[in-house]
Order: sequence, then structure tokens, then C-alpha cells
Amino acid sequence: MKHPARDVRKEQQAGMQSPSDEELMERYQDGDQRALEVLFDRHAVGVHAFLTRMVNDRALADDLLQTTFLSVVRSADRYQRGLKLAPWLLTIAGNAARDTLRRKKLHVEVLHDDDDGPPLEPSVEPAMSDPGQRRRIEQAFATLPEQQRECVVLHKLEGLSFEQIAQMLEISPTAARIRAHRGYDKLRALLQDPTEAADVDA
Repeated sequence: MKHPARDVRKEQQAGMQSPSDEELMERYQDGDQRALEVLFDRHAVGVHAFLTRMVNDRALADDLLQTTFLSVVRSADRYQRGLKLAPWLLTIAGNAARDTLRRKKLHVEVLHDDDDGPPLEPSVEPAMSDPGQRRRIEQAFATLPEQQRECVVLHKLEGLSFEQIAQMLEISPTAARIRAHRGYDKLRALLQDPTEAADVDA
């Protein structure tokens, strides 16, 4: 039985360029089942990390990862060729996480798209060499309202622009910026005590 990841490596070894995510999705749309397996191999870890930050529950994130890729299978015909795959995939994952959080009634907050606020954000990335600080930041993330947490994760950790986030969440770029800014402010307030302030703002 052929393994799709090995097929991609063979292409690389033969001097062929590894297919992009978008090319693989188009192959899947054309009936190549192996292409989806390669996409899963490429993105499962990252999507799982995103889901874990969203729901603060690794076991639940395991289930949501499967839900996400089942949704990819069901909605493959709605994928627009040429569209960047990673944001589309995170949109599906984010929808699955939000639906679950709403059912569990966790951290539900209504924000208005016409709010106004400053665009700057502090640094909230964990000091990787300090497990204690990392745990405190993960705990602080878990306290954020769902909409703020999602925008912070997408912007700071996934590296998406506010325009990309707005398109994913079907809100305005200003609203995406405000949600992230409020999340950053809350994280900084939660994390800043006399012993941690310097590390958080470094």
C-alpha cells in the first residue's frame, strides 16, 4: 500500500517541487484520496494546537480535529481553487470550536463590530525556557472570552493579518483588531505582577 507522504518525498527526491497545499486540495477535489492524507499529515499538529488554545482541553481538541477534517471532506466541493488553504482550514476548525463552546456555554461574549479602539498589542508570547510562565500564559488564555481568544490566537500565534481574520470570521478588519486588542490588554493585565512584568513586555 502506498503512503501519500512517501509519494511526496519521492517527488522531492526526484527533483520535483513538492505540491502546495492548494494543489493537493485540488487533487483531492479531482478524486485523489491520498492528497487529503498528505494535507492531514501537514496540518494536523498545527490545527490541533489552534483548537487546544481555543477550547483549553486537549481531549476535546482531539475530537474537534477529527470533526474539522470530516468537514473538509464534506465541504471539499465548496473550496474555491486558488484560495489559500491554511486560512480556509482554520476557519473550519474555528467554527467547530465555536459551536462546541456555545453548546458548553463557555466564555460567551457579544462584541459589536462598530466598536472603536487603538490598534497596538503588547507581547504575550510565553518565555519558552520558563515552563511556569508558559503555564500561566496558557491559563490566562483560557480566561479570555471566546471572540477575543480566537482573534489573539489567529493574529499572534497563527500570524494572520486582521484582514484575513476579518474574512474568516465575517466581521470587519476594525472589529478583528479591536477584539485582539482587548484580548491583549486582558492578557497583560492578568500576567503583569511585580515579578512578571519585565518578562511579559520583553
